[in-house]
Amino acid sequence: DQPVVAYSRLPKETDHRYYYARWDGKTWADTELCAAGKWFPQTPVGTKEREPHYSSGLTLDPSDPAIVYLTRPINGVRELEKWTTPDGGKTWKTEAITSGSKHDNIRPYVVINHAPDGPTVLWQNLSGRYIHYTDYGCSIKSDWPATSSATAPLSAAIERAAVVTAMERVGKWQIANPGKHKFTDWTQGALFTGLMALDKTSASPRFREAMIRIGDTNEWKLGPRKYHADDHAVGQTYVELWLRYHDDKMIAATRSGFDFILANPREFSTLEFKQKGVGDLWSWCDSLFMAPPAWVRLAVATGDKRYYNFAVTNWWRTSDYLYDTNEHLYFRDSTYFTKREANGAKVFWSRGNGWVMGGLVRMMQYMPRDNPDRARFETQFKEMAEKILACQQSDGLWRASLLDSASYPLKETSGSGFYTYALAWGVNEGLLDRARFEPAVRKAWTALVDCVTPEGRLTHVQPIGADPRHFDENATEVYGVGAFLLAGSEVYRLASRRERQ
Repeated sequence: DQPVVAYSRLPKETDHRYYYARWDGKTWADTELCAAGKWFPQTPVGTKEREPHYSSGLTLDPSDPAIVYLTRPINGVRELEKWTTPDGGKTWKTEAITSGSKHDNIRPYVVINHAPDGPTVLWQNLSGRYIHYTDYGCSIKSDWPATSSATAPLSAAIERAAVVTAMERVGKWQIANPGKHKFTDWTQGALFTGLMALDKTSASPRFREAMIRIGDTNEWKLGPRKYHADDHAVGQTYVELWLRYHDDKMIAATRSGFDFILANPREFSTLEFKQKGVGDLWSWCDSLFMAPPAWVRLAVATGDKRYYNFAVTNWWRTSDYLYDTNEHLYFRDSTYFTKREANGAKVFWSRGNGWVMGGLVRMMQYMPRDNPDRARFETQFKEMAEKILACQQSDGLWRASLLDSASYPLKETSGSGFYTYALAWGVNEGLLDRARFEPAVRKAWTALVDCVTPEGRLTHVQPIGADPRHFDENATEVYGVGAFLLAGSEVYRLASRRERQ
């Protein structure tokens, strides 16, 4: 645990100071925020002062200890401000909640478990006098409907502030509505990759801290199936947290599990999907998102190249079996080799190929450009990107079936989220032609944001499956949110470049 305290110091009764202290596991980091003015209340002349050690007040947001609400004198009147820190108290961003007030604003109180469409903070406004807590005249104020901005329509502008706002709203909603899956499940593992991406763009540590709590809840273990790629997905988040904190408990179980696989490899002569137990190998295209990026990350964390070699070798074994070199798309598994859509086209599932595109990105993120293996990954990435660009629909999204959109007219956000993520990453890394691909990314992001409800619920997510399906347009799932947040992280990078120009 990393407790946080916000408190007042009184060097003098006429000089109160606000402080923020955070325990980092070894010591307290104690930071002065600002001067808080004289004691409060200031009693009229001739009245005996009874509370010389009272400050006008500050409080933490219990749902996000990176946020402090405080009151301090500005132009002779106590105003309420929101202070946010992205780095444990080293730096702060301030936002005025009140300004130009005629009367003092004091004693802020954060509403516990505040709803997205309700007030976040309450405070007292001294519309009358305040002599003592038994002798006062005031009104209770709140930041509502100011906080109705939390449910105001999201902007799809390719601007950092707008992108972060959309990502945070979706991330907060999903954390508040965690779904039914176990926290070691592949569905959650995909979500966690998105929340870790959000952590890199948001000023708040709440998303990273949520992931640490999940790791502790899981005891930093993978899913129960030793070999199955789906049960390795959560390992990506464990290793990314280790790369930040270097706490060995975060990767001990992952490393032990992968060492077992290396010492006891499963052997099948083919990846034909109807074989009993073949799921212990990466015999379906989704697996390329779930497992290989975890293995590559562990190789970076430990310096042990065996993990990297395993990931690369088995990626290409799966690719050689499932990748259609004519269409530049992946079959979901071998049972789809001969299946056809209503229009006669081969069955290429949108989210399945989205998993692969996301996996390609997450492999190359940890693969230096001079790595001799990288060229082959880049070639496949570019081939697939061209095909995916051609499959984008006029509204900016993709359909459940890539080659038969007429049979599946409903827009679908999980595959679309992964494509937006991959194409934006390719533009940002200079692998894809900006003039051709950036407009597609912008159009896709606009359409994705349009599928977010005012409270932050992502819609149009195809439920769990293995092929194109018809589904309720209001459907959501945690992996779809993971894809949305990954997309947002790369759109944010795109916006950063534009805003620097």
